[in-house]
Amino acid sequence: MVKTLLFFAFGYFSGSVLFAKVYGTLFNKDITGGSKDNNPGAANAFMQGGMLCGSLTLIGDLLKGFLPVFLYIKASGGRADLGVALVLAAPVLGHNYSVFYRFGGGKGIAVSFGCLLGLLPRPLPVLILAACYITLSIVVRISPHYYRTLAAYAATSALGLRFVPEWGIKLGMTFIAALIIVKHLASEEARQKFRVTLPAVDDLKGFIKKAK
Repeated sequence: MVKTLLFFAFGYFSGSVLFAKVYGTLFNKDITGGSKDNNPGAANAFMQGGMLCGSLTLIGDLLKGFLPVFLYIKASGGRADLGVALVLAAPVLGHNYSVFYRFGGGKGIAVSFGCLLGLLPRPLPVLILAACYITLSIVVRISPHYYRTLAAYAATSALGLRFVPEWGIKLGMTFIAALIIVKHLASEEARQKFRVTLPAVDDLKGFIKKAK
């Protein structure tokens, strides 16, 4: 229990370091001011700060999720016990509600990928999240990105509960999904119209039409 609390604290405080803010300051770029959603995350770091600022932010966000989870499992002898659920959620909690920024923060998408990567050599959780995003972007496209994210994390949680064997990881994936969904629902960004399209079907129809 003490070990779990220590790694939870490590994850929360590491997650609370908002690298978009850090590198935005270093490169003298306003990462959130010119964005639509005021989100201090990797996407805005790329768009508002440029390639180098965005790349460094993305690496930092992935690592702050990866390290606490990876080191916790190493310290547990490779086991994913129930305590890993809290450690998985901690960096996302820190990123979304940073203690260093008056409990404001980002949306947690990049750091959540880092957390699930920390489970390696258990690739299934991060593959589920990636597959959900890819499916909802290419096969059945939900737009805008706001709604796609809500659907992707809801699906990830459901699929994790169904297919991931360890209960600690199942719960951790559910905690992560809940944190990200709640953060998105609470955001003040303008809501665009919800749309569902079938790009693969549209592309096939276009191909057939050209072939005639």
